[in-house]
Amino acid sequence: QVQLVESGGGLVQPGGSLRLSCAAPGFTFSIYVMSWYRQAPGKEREFVAAITPTYGHTNYADSVKGRFTISRDNAKNTVYLQMDSLKPEDTALYLCTVDVAGRRHWGQGTQVTVSS
Repeated sequence: QVQLVESGGGLVQPGGSLRLSCAAPGFTFSIYVMSWYRQAPGKEREFVAAITPTYGHTNYADSVKGRFTISRDNAKNTVYLQMDSLKPEDTALYLCTVDVAGRRHWGQGTQVTVSS
């Protein structure tokens, strides 16, 4: 059974940093592309970043490129999102996701609030 458990969110001032984690027990984590999405109140869910399983190739939304870094530790079944130079517009619920055999799975999300 696929489980995705995010953590690491919180309240941070503009310009600050946070590191999100997504633990993914229960499936063969190391062979799947892992992604982060976010959803702000009243807005559609949007792609943030993704990382391939073996070589760790990454892809980012233009809005976070140069500020966010996605990484993974296949031995720990965990994917990370390092977020630097945070802006108020980064405030959202951040969700970890994976597509396994044509079915997309989501975690419950972790809230990130950027405010002074």
